[in-house]
Amino acid sequence: MRIDILSIFPGMFRGPFDESIVRRAVEQGAVEIVVHNLRDWATDRHRTVDDYPFGGGAGMVMKPEPFFAAAEEILQGAQARIVLLSPAGRRFDQRLAEEFAREPRLLLLCGHYEGVDDRVRQHLATDEISIGDFVLTGGELAAMVVVDAVVRLLPGVIAPESLASESYAQGLLEYPQYTRPAVFRGWAVPEVLLSGHHAAIARWRRRQAILRTAQQRPDLLARASLSDEEWRWLREQLGSEPTAAVAEEK
Repeated sequence: MRIDILSIFPGMFRGPFDESIVRRAVEQGAVEIVVHNLRDWATDRHRTVDDYPFGGGAGMVMKPEPFFAAAEEILQGAQARIVLLSPAGRRFDQRLAEEFAREPRLLLLCGHYEGVDDRVRQHLATDEISIGDFVLTGGELAAMVVVDAVVRLLPGVIAPESLASESYAQGLLEYPQYTRPAVFRGWAVPEVLLSGHHAAIARWRRRQAILRTAQQRPDLLARASLSDEEWRWLREQLGSEPTAAVAEEK
């Protein structure tokens, strides 16, 4: 896989991509990541990439010409998902990360200032993505989040069995994890995890994942695949239906 990133602050990416899983994926050859300075495609001597907004208003808007010129030169006709990072975009989630991980190529566009000329969104980008309902200074941090979430899903980067039990992998949050010591400041690890009974451990983990999801992200339960017995157990634990929306689903 190859991921290209267009930014006016390419130096922001030096640290995050030089550590941990992303670095290992690059060294293994699972992914190639290339960060480009958008100003290299500006046409004036000041390397200008922004201008005042038509209609007035505060701030500056990023110009369309550098984005189009850069994308055309970088891709040279190759097919790619062109992703505009924007607070107005579709919410990025695990399903979309998995979808992007199946692509041979991504081009991430980092906005700044008051935003990007909308012709970039309409006629260049194939996707407009937000990582949450908040506003960042620019798209760089959002691009780092997308890269990390996608790269860790590429074949050979992380063991498949580790990915299978993670939060969202089965539509649920991950079950609680424990390690040594078995008792810490009087707090003991659940006995079932020390039993060596694999079937009992698997059942406990499944139920705890369901309970944690109901308590912390009940919106996910409407899409989760639970048996009738699991629904009955969950109602007993909560003393009621998880949410009205989930009750309607059932």
